[in-house]
Parts: sequence; structure tokens; C-alpha cells
Amino acid sequence: MSTQSPNEAILRQHAEQEFAHEIEALKAVDEHPRPPNWALSPWAVRTYLMGGTLSNGVEISPKYIGQARLMEIAISTLATDRALLLYGLPGTAKSWVSEHLAAAISGDSTLVVQGTAGIGEEALRYGWNYARLIADGPSRAALVPSPVMHALEHGALVRVEELTRVPADVQDSLITILSEKTLPVPELNTEVQARKGFNVIATANNRDKGVNELSSALKRRFNTVVLPVPATLEEETEIVERRVGRLGRALELPVETPALQEIQRIVSVFRELRQGMTADGKTKLKTPSGTLSTAEAISVVNSGMALAAHFGDGQMRAGDVASGLLGAIVKDPVQDKVVWQEYLETVVKERSDWKDLYRACREVL
Repeated sequence: MSTQSPNEAILRQHAEQEFAHEIEALKAVDEHPRPPNWALSPWAVRTYLMGGTLSNGVEISPKYIGQARLMEIAISTLATDRALLLYGLPGTAKSWVSEHLAAAISGDSTLVVQGTAGIGEEALRYGWNYARLIADGPSRAALVPSPVMHALEHGALVRVEELTRVPADVQDSLITILSEKTLPVPELNTEVQARKGFNVIATANNRDKGVNELSSALKRRFNTVVLPVPATLEEETEIVERRVGRLGRALELPVETPALQEIQRIVSVFRELRQGMTADGKTKLKTPSGTLSTAEAISVVNSGMALAAHFGDGQMRAGDVASGLLGAIVKDPVQDKVVWQEYLETVVKERSDWKDLYRACREVL
């Protein structure tokens, strides 16, 4: 019989659940002015995202490692009548940041619309319970609110993920919502007006540019914050180390988080291939077709930890990450394989402390 509590048995808790103790600690010391219907002040939201030690001694873990000014701009935008668009390469923590912003500001990160090519207008507006619609005709009881409608009614933040994956005609249903702060329901001859605190956080990645380009009318209603790839090797290594540690505990992997230098080595591979140049700037490299994002580096380390835990001696070694590196880098079996082989022979092989990684990677090619 499991002795776990219901929350402990959940694979991935929502941000407001996982970090509830930090949010409560911030509320206890938060004496700064709060916008209407915000759970925390902008100062406290910034502290929640960037981390720090509170006056009561509670340590707040950083959720975003990067430029604090970007988070300040994002938070300030949400305190105005402008919606927020988080834009950047895949794996630059756009969804992660949007979830934590919603958790800290509204106390609820679950109002989410996932953008896809097949999404309909009802996902952003409302749908109908057709059994009740047929039985009773159009009524509020037959209406099925979308996450956007729910956020309007309760003065909360709603997240729209991958906005540029949404067809243009569906995107445009946001224009009235963002400009007029109201959602018309013509079937009932009524409308839903936004309560104070309502706003929208959308995400989009620049690899989808041109798929469903945002109209100029919709762009004007967003303030865009571009989230860059981590600026330094140390910054990206810290991100990977923190996320790997949390995921390892959530998955209950019977293995310790790998040594910092092992994570740094994987991150170095990703950064050099992504930039098309070795860290010392002396050797130019071909770049693969994939994004080689920080999120993929996290996945490679997690996969290596699982292999070490269940089929090794519990310590992650080069052989445990070799196949993960191959899978992350070689997306095109012809072009990317050449890129990876060249990198192995000209860079990895020549580094004296990378000999084990070179051998392991050659074995899985």
C-alpha cells in the first residue's frame, strides 16, 4: 500500500502546487502595492521568478535564470491593459515562464489554450453542450466556457501556447477580447466583460515564423518579450542542473544528480554546435538542423540518469549519454550525421578529458 500523499503521487505538479510554500512565504512579507486581483505584488512576482532570500529567512528558488530586466518588463506588461507575447527559440523557457507568471499572479496556471493547426474558435471563445442545446435551446447552462472566458469572468491570467500554430481566422477572435476586454455571446444577446486582473500570456517560437503569421492588428495588442538562449555556459549549466535535479526527484530515479562537470560537458556540446564555433573561437563548425535547446540538453541528462540508475552502477557516465546526444543532434540522418561525425573527430577527439565521450559516441554511430 502506497504511503504517498495524493500530491506526492502526481508526476508533475502545477507550479502553484509545487512552489506553494514559496508563494505563501512571499505573501507573508509582501507589503508592496498589488494590482487589482493579483495574489502578489510585482516586486514579489519578480522575486518568485528570479529567486532570493526573504526578510523572514525563507529561500526562494530561481525559476528563470537570465536577465532580470526581461522578467520586470513581462510583469509590468501584465499590470497594464497590454497582453504579453513571449517569443524566442524552442526551449528558451517560454512556457515555463508563462506558467510561473500565472501561478504567482493569479494563483492558477491551469487556464491554458494549446495552439495547434486544427484548433477551432471555440477554444478561445466558448462552445456548446449540444445535448442541453437541443433539449433547452441556447442558454447560459448550455454554454461551455473556454479558458479565456473563464479568465475574463474571474479576473485571471490565461495562457495561449504556440499562438503562431493557430490558424489566422481563429487568432483574430482574440482581437475583440484584447482591445475591448469583452467577449460577445450573440446567441444569448449578451457579453462577458473582463474583471480587473484579466490578461493574456501567449507564447510563440521563431521556428514557426511564417506558419500562421500574426496580423498587424493582433501584434499591436501584445507587448513582445524575446527570451534569448542562455548567455553563458555557466548560466545554461545551472539551468540544466536545477531542472535535472527536480525532475530526478519527481521521477524518483535511484541515482544522484550528475557531477557539474558532466552536465557542463553536455551543455558545451550543445552550445558549440548551436553557435557553429568552439568555445575558444578557434574552430568553425557546421551546425545541425535541430535547435539544440536547453530543454533538449535537460532531456539528454535525464535519459542518461535513467540508464545509469536502471542498467548501470548508479553513476552517469559517457556511455549513458552518448545515445541521447545522437538522438538530439542527428535529426536529419544524412546531413546531421556528417555534422556530428566531424565534430567528434575535430573537437571531441582532441580534448584529453573527453576521450571517454568520444569512444562512447563512436560506438553508437
